[in-house]
Amino acid sequence: MTHPCIQATAAAAAKSNQNGGAQRKQNAPKNDDVEVEEDDDRPMLSSQALAALQEFLSEQNQTSETAQNKTESDSDEVALVSEDWRLSQFWYDAVTAETVAQEAVSLCSDSDSRVACIACPTLYAYLKKIRPEVSPKILEYDMRFEQYGSDFAFYDYNQPQDLPLELKHAFSVVVVDPPYLSKECLEKVSETVSFLARPGDSKLLLLTGEVQKERAAELLGLRPCGFRPQHSSKLGNEFRLFTNYGPGTRLGGWEQEN
Repeated sequence: MTHPCIQATAAAAAKSNQNGGAQRKQNAPKNDDVEVEEDDDRPMLSSQALAALQEFLSEQNQTSETAQNKTESDSDEVALVSEDWRLSQFWYDAVTAETVAQEAVSLCSDSDSRVACIACPTLYAYLKKIRPEVSPKILEYDMRFEQYGSDFAFYDYNQPQDLPLELKHAFSVVVVDPPYLSKECLEKVSETVSFLARPGDSKLLLLTGEVQKERAAELLGLRPCGFRPQHSSKLGNEFRLFTNYGPGTRLGGWEQEN
């Protein structure tokens, strides 16, 4: 907050200095041999006013730095539509979204690599920011994501293969976050994965609850990684990240089997 007394004091000092300088210039002799006597009546700030002025300038600098840091921090995140709990929507936090997006990018080994994002719009948004050339596709039931144009495909897990034919076996990386933690949902999503994935060499990442661990192994041959996904909204269920390939030291590696 600006202190009026500080502004007035500083303004008065600046004005007096300016006027005094102009007056000295007008009265100064043109002969360089004549010594000009310095003005002794220059305005001086009291120690109390000077301390207040310094405090004010320090506060201004801190406010400016805070605003700059906030702007830089906000620029690292992406904007999404609001979550709709009726559709079981819970967006990842920034660390989770960026970690999974970077992993998906690292799996795109050639220019033909494509990434399918099934019911995980946060990942799609981060992929578009980090590496848009991987050509991510977002498959969603929520028609609000139709704003992404040709990147969007309507998807209802109850109709697991009711998708455009051009998407069949078109993706080298498939990331899926089933909307529900039920056996039926994971079974139907598995059909969608089979439809989308390139036969033989595709990489699959599944983000879902810990309770799906055995089903994920049975249906899709997946193993859990050490990395634990987090959401912007705190959820009661423990979430895990599963893959069908060994990530090495990335994603915390595969969890050791007992």
